[in-house]
Amino acid sequence: MSVPVAQGLSYDDLAGYPDDHLRRELIDGELYVTPAPALRHQRAVLAIAYALETYAREHGGEVYPAPTDVVFDPRNVVEPDVLFLAPTHAGSTEERFIDVIPDLVVEVSSPTTRRLDLIKKRNLYEARAVPEFWFVDLDEDQVDVHRLGQDGRYGMPTTLGANDALTCLAAPGLRLTVSEALGRRAP
Repeated sequence: MSVPVAQGLSYDDLAGYPDDHLRRELIDGELYVTPAPALRHQRAVLAIAYALETYAREHGGEVYPAPTDVVFDPRNVVEPDVLFLAPTHAGSTEERFIDVIPDLVVEVSSPTTRRLDLIKKRNLYEARAVPEFWFVDLDEDQVDVHRLGQDGRYGMPTTLGANDALTCLAAPGLRLTVSEALGRRAP
């Protein structure tokens, strides 16, 4: 389980750490550090990023896999596994990080980050009005799709199994099966 290792930090503190291939994120000023993920995790990230990039090349938008900082404010800086910016939101004003609200964030499960992803980060994404959040659950072979309701809350997610197709409100016509998103290789 990922637990905070420091408190009271800001993006300036985060930028001062060495580039040592550890993922560092801030939530309410608390620093969370996680090691490099497993290969299946990375296959899932690659498949999702590839599908979104293919979509963006045809229709516009931008796709960024981790490590890409999303700076909501100086005390809330996260690195979603994949994020998508629709054409209307593409074009961050910063060179080092994303400073706009992503249209889609994707977190792929890891044993060390599951609680962080499903509680702290989900709550942060909801509070910052990220329209859509996918949690790719490699243990359960499913994807939970969280979408903001009219009340500004995610509510219950839609759970999709391996035979279902993922859709994204900000990427109409996106083609991606849950099986692909789970990082499964074609037979």
